[in-house]
Amino acid sequence: MSNEVTFERPDGKTSSGYCIAPGAGGHAPGVVVIQEWWGLNDQIKGVANRLCGEGYRVLVPDLYKGKVTAEEAEAEHLMNNLDFADAATQDVRGAIQYLKIDSPRVAMLGFCMGGALAILAAVHVKEVDAVVCWYGVPPEEAVDVRMIKAPLQGHFAEHDEFFPPEQVKALEKRLNEAAVSHEFYWYNAHHAFGNETLEGSDPKRPKLDHHYNPEAARLAWQRTLGFLKMHVKA
Repeated sequence: MSNEVTFERPDGKTSSGYCIAPGAGGHAPGVVVIQEWWGLNDQIKGVANRLCGEGYRVLVPDLYKGKVTAEEAEAEHLMNNLDFADAATQDVRGAIQYLKIDSPRVAMLGFCMGGALAILAAVHVKEVDAVVCWYGVPPEEAVDVRMIKAPLQGHFAEHDEFFPPEQVKALEKRLNEAAVSHEFYWYNAHHAFGNETLEGSDPKRPKLDHHYNPEAARLAWQRTLGFLKMHVKA
């Protein structure tokens, strides 16, 4: 049985994604998971499956419209060609609205590129009830943090070369000034420390500056699930 669903965007166009729900029924709390720059691959589907096992209905919108890659150069190309504003206000918001038909409360959870999109979408998607970002932040000029109303949790790497700590700290300063409810956590890790497929052993990536850190990932997941339980399951 296919887990692909089609849902309507706010502009009336359609989008698709990977959707999975717990066996208990359709009224479980929801989570929209936002992909890394690799696309809607098996790893991000695994994240959705994990959340489903925790009792959530999960939808991962396919932002690349079927394209998936394991090559860093192609991933960068796909990301650079993504219309972030459209993805945030249409695909992600449409996914939130789709889950909200049956789920009383819905959160967003994004990784890397998806983490940046989660924060961007938090500005525009008023229907969302909680936001979790793993190692990704949008450009300062793209986000008016004063518009964020949902509680926000962030997980960041101290040795991140893609989203440097000073960029994250600048975001947190703006969040503090705007009195946005948030909690940020730092890990002695590199970028993408939660992606178990990036263990540094691939000969095509001999100089990885982003790789899996099981201890950091375990702690970040523990905090993520606690946050979701508090704001979405309660």
